Amino acid sequence: MNKSILRSAIVAFFAAIICASSFFRIPIPGIASGIVIQNALCVMTAVLLGGLLGAAPTALFFAVGVIGLPVFSGGQGGFQVLMNINGGFRIGWVIGALVAGMISGRPSVIEKHITVKGIIRLSLAVFIGMLVLYLPEVFYVIAFKNSELGVLGAVKLFFAAFFAPFLAVDFVKAIFVILISLKLRPVVAMYLYEPEKDE
Repeated sequence: MNKSILRSAIVAFFAAIICASSFFRIPIPGIASGIVIQNALCVMTAVLLGGLLGAAPTALFFAVGVIGLPVFSGGQGGFQVLMNINGGFRIGWVIGALVAGMISGRPSVIEKHITVKGIIRLSLAVFIGMLVLYLPEVFYVIAFKNSELGVLGAVKLFFAAFFAPFLAVDFVKAIFVILISLKLRPVVAMYLYEPEKDE
Protein backbone atom coordinates (compact mmCIF):
# COMPACT_ATOMS: atom_id res chain seq x y z
CA MET A 1 0.00 0.00 0.00
CA ASN A 2 1.16 3.54 -0.78
CA LYS A 3 2.73 5.04 2.37
CA SER A 4 1.13 8.47 1.91
CA ILE A 5 -2.34 6.91 1.64
CA LEU A 6 -1.63 4.80 4.71
CA ARG A 7 -0.45 7.88 6.65
CA SER A 8 -3.65 9.72 5.73
CA ALA A 9 -5.74 6.75 6.86
CA ILE A 10 -3.83 6.54 10.16
CA VAL A 11 -4.30 10.28 10.77
CA ALA A 12 -8.05 9.90 10.19
CA PHE A 13 -8.15 6.79 12.42
CA PHE A 14 -6.33 8.51 15.28
CA ALA A 15 -8.54 11.60 14.92
CA ALA A 16 -11.59 9.32 15.17
CA ILE A 17 -10.22 7.77 18.38
CA ILE A 18 -9.69 11.22 19.89
CA CYS A 19 -13.24 12.18 18.88
CA ALA A 20 -14.72 9.00 20.35
CA SER A 21 -12.94 9.63 23.65
CA SER A 22 -15.14 12.70 24.20
CA PHE A 23 -17.68 10.37 25.79
CA PHE A 24 -15.19 9.38 28.50
CA ARG A 25 -15.43 11.99 31.23
CA ILE A 26 -15.24 11.77 35.00
CA PRO A 27 -17.21 14.69 36.46
CA ILE A 28 -15.66 16.79 39.22
CA PRO A 29 -17.88 19.16 41.23
CA GLY A 30 -17.13 22.78 40.38
CA ILE A 31 -15.05 21.96 37.29
CA ALA A 32 -17.06 21.90 34.07
CA SER A 33 -14.59 19.88 32.02
CA GLY A 34 -14.05 17.10 34.58
CA ILE A 35 -11.33 14.53 33.95
CA VAL A 36 -10.94 13.65 30.29
CA ILE A 37 -8.47 11.54 28.32
CA GLN A 38 -8.57 13.58 25.12
CA ASN A 39 -5.53 15.63 26.09
CA ALA A 40 -3.48 12.47 26.66
CA LEU A 41 -4.65 10.96 23.37
CA CYS A 42 -3.69 14.14 21.50
CA VAL A 43 -0.18 13.94 22.90
CA MET A 44 0.05 10.16 22.41
CA THR A 45 -0.91 10.26 18.74
CA ALA A 46 1.56 13.12 18.25
CA VAL A 47 4.39 11.12 19.79
CA LEU A 48 3.49 7.95 17.90
CA LEU A 49 3.51 9.65 14.49
CA GLY A 50 6.18 12.22 15.30
CA GLY A 51 7.02 15.55 13.72
CA LEU A 52 4.42 17.71 12.01
CA LEU A 53 2.42 14.62 11.07
CA GLY A 54 2.00 13.94 14.79
CA ALA A 55 -0.16 17.04 15.20
CA ALA A 56 -2.38 16.17 12.21
CA PRO A 57 -4.88 13.91 14.07
CA THR A 58 -5.43 16.56 16.75
CA ALA A 59 -5.71 19.33 14.15
CA LEU A 60 -8.33 17.27 12.27
CA PHE A 61 -10.22 16.54 15.49
CA PHE A 62 -10.10 20.24 16.40
CA ALA A 63 -11.34 21.29 12.95
CA VAL A 64 -14.35 18.96 12.93
CA GLY A 65 -15.19 20.08 16.46
CA VAL A 66 -15.07 23.77 15.54
CA ILE A 67 -17.30 23.27 12.50
CA GLY A 68 -19.96 21.78 14.75
CA LEU A 69 -19.56 18.05 15.31
CA PRO A 70 -19.99 17.18 19.03
CA VAL A 71 -16.48 15.75 19.49
CA PHE A 72 -15.21 17.86 22.38
CA SER A 73 -15.48 16.58 25.94
CA GLY A 74 -19.04 16.27 27.13
CA GLY A 75 -20.34 15.97 23.55
CA GLN A 76 -19.80 19.66 22.77
CA GLY A 77 -19.03 21.14 19.38
CA GLY A 78 -19.16 24.33 17.38
CA PHE A 79 -17.16 27.54 17.36
CA GLN A 80 -18.96 28.80 20.46
CA VAL A 81 -17.08 26.17 22.52
CA LEU A 82 -13.97 28.29 22.01
CA MET A 83 -15.78 31.33 23.38
CA ASN A 84 -16.13 30.17 27.00
CA ILE A 85 -13.56 30.08 29.77
CA ASN A 86 -12.53 26.48 28.94
CA GLY A 87 -11.93 27.25 25.27
CA GLY A 88 -8.19 27.55 25.75
CA PHE A 89 -7.89 23.84 26.42
CA ARG A 90 -9.14 22.96 22.92
CA ILE A 91 -6.57 25.23 21.29
CA GLY A 92 -3.97 23.95 23.73
CA TRP A 93 -4.50 20.35 22.62
CA VAL A 94 -3.34 21.27 19.10
CA ILE A 95 -0.34 23.23 20.36
CA GLY A 96 0.60 20.51 22.85
CA ALA A 97 0.38 17.85 20.13
CA LEU A 98 2.57 19.92 17.81
CA VAL A 99 5.20 20.44 20.49
CA ALA A 100 5.16 16.75 21.52
CA GLY A 101 5.45 15.62 17.90
CA MET A 102 8.36 17.95 17.16
CA ILE A 103 10.30 16.94 20.28
CA SER A 104 9.73 13.21 19.79
CA GLY A 105 10.64 13.36 16.10
CA ARG A 106 9.82 10.81 13.47
CA PRO A 107 9.77 7.26 14.84
CA SER A 108 12.29 4.67 13.67
CA VAL A 109 12.39 0.87 13.78
CA ILE A 110 15.67 1.05 15.71
CA GLU A 111 13.62 2.28 18.67
CA LYS A 112 12.60 -1.32 19.33
CA HIS A 113 15.92 -1.38 21.20
CA ILE A 114 14.91 0.84 24.10
CA THR A 115 17.69 3.17 25.24
CA VAL A 116 18.01 5.70 28.04
CA LYS A 117 18.32 8.45 25.44
CA GLY A 118 15.10 7.31 23.79
CA ILE A 119 13.24 7.20 27.10
CA ILE A 120 14.44 10.70 28.00
CA ARG A 121 13.44 12.11 24.61
CA LEU A 122 9.98 10.56 24.72
CA SER A 123 9.49 11.61 28.34
CA LEU A 124 10.42 15.20 27.50
CA ALA A 125 8.07 15.16 24.50
CA VAL A 126 5.15 13.84 26.53
CA PHE A 127 5.62 15.93 29.68
CA ILE A 128 6.33 19.17 27.80
CA GLY A 129 3.40 18.49 25.46
CA MET A 130 1.09 17.89 28.42
CA LEU A 131 2.26 21.12 30.08
CA VAL A 132 2.14 23.27 26.94
CA LEU A 133 -1.49 22.36 26.29
CA TYR A 134 -2.41 24.34 29.42
CA LEU A 135 -0.81 27.59 28.21
CA PRO A 136 -3.68 28.97 26.09
CA GLU A 137 -6.05 28.38 29.01
CA VAL A 138 -3.99 30.80 31.13
CA PHE A 139 -4.79 33.56 28.65
CA TYR A 140 -8.45 32.52 28.49
CA VAL A 141 -8.78 32.75 32.27
CA ILE A 142 -7.07 36.15 32.23
CA ALA A 143 -9.41 37.33 29.45
CA PHE A 144 -12.54 36.13 31.25
CA LYS A 145 -11.57 37.00 34.84
CA ASN A 146 -9.20 39.97 34.52
CA SER A 147 -11.91 42.58 35.06
CA GLU A 148 -13.01 41.13 38.40
CA LEU A 149 -9.76 39.62 39.71
CA GLY A 150 -6.94 41.42 37.91
CA VAL A 151 -4.24 39.60 35.96
CA LEU A 152 -2.51 38.18 39.04
CA GLY A 153 -5.82 37.02 40.50
CA ALA A 154 -6.78 35.38 37.21
CA VAL A 155 -3.44 33.56 37.05
CA LYS A 156 -3.89 32.38 40.64
CA LEU A 157 -7.40 31.18 39.74
CA PHE A 158 -5.98 29.22 36.80
CA PHE A 159 -3.48 27.41 38.99
CA ALA A 160 -6.02 26.77 41.76
CA ALA A 161 -8.96 25.73 39.58
CA PHE A 162 -7.33 24.06 36.58
CA PHE A 163 -3.64 23.29 36.80
CA ALA A 164 -3.19 22.08 40.38
CA PRO A 165 -6.26 19.76 40.48
CA PHE A 166 -5.18 17.96 37.29
CA LEU A 167 -1.41 17.85 37.85
CA ALA A 168 -1.32 14.40 39.46
CA VAL A 169 -3.92 13.01 37.04
CA ASP A 170 -2.00 14.29 34.01
CA PHE A 171 1.24 12.88 35.43
CA VAL A 172 -0.35 9.41 35.51
CA LYS A 173 -1.69 9.89 31.98
CA ALA A 174 1.77 10.95 30.81
CA ILE A 175 3.37 7.80 32.25
CA PHE A 176 0.89 5.61 30.35
CA VAL A 177 1.49 7.58 27.15
CA ILE A 178 5.27 7.13 27.50
CA LEU A 179 4.97 3.37 28.10
CA ILE A 180 2.59 2.88 25.16
CA SER A 181 4.74 5.03 22.88
CA LEU A 182 7.91 3.14 23.72
CA LYS A 183 6.27 -0.06 22.49
CA LEU A 184 4.35 1.28 19.49
CA ARG A 185 6.68 3.84 17.87
CA PRO A 186 8.86 1.15 16.18
CA VAL A 187 5.71 -0.52 14.82
CA VAL A 188 4.40 2.78 13.47
CA ALA A 189 7.82 3.45 11.89
CA MET A 190 7.85 0.06 10.20
CA TYR A 191 4.47 0.58 8.53
CA LEU A 192 4.51 4.32 7.86
CA TYR A 193 8.11 5.31 7.25
CA GLU A 194 10.34 2.37 6.39
CA PRO A 195 10.71 1.59 2.65
CA GLU A 196 9.17 -1.59 1.31
CA LYS A 197 11.61 -4.48 0.84
CA ASP A 198 10.92 -4.71 -2.87
CA GLU A 199 11.45 -1.01 -3.46
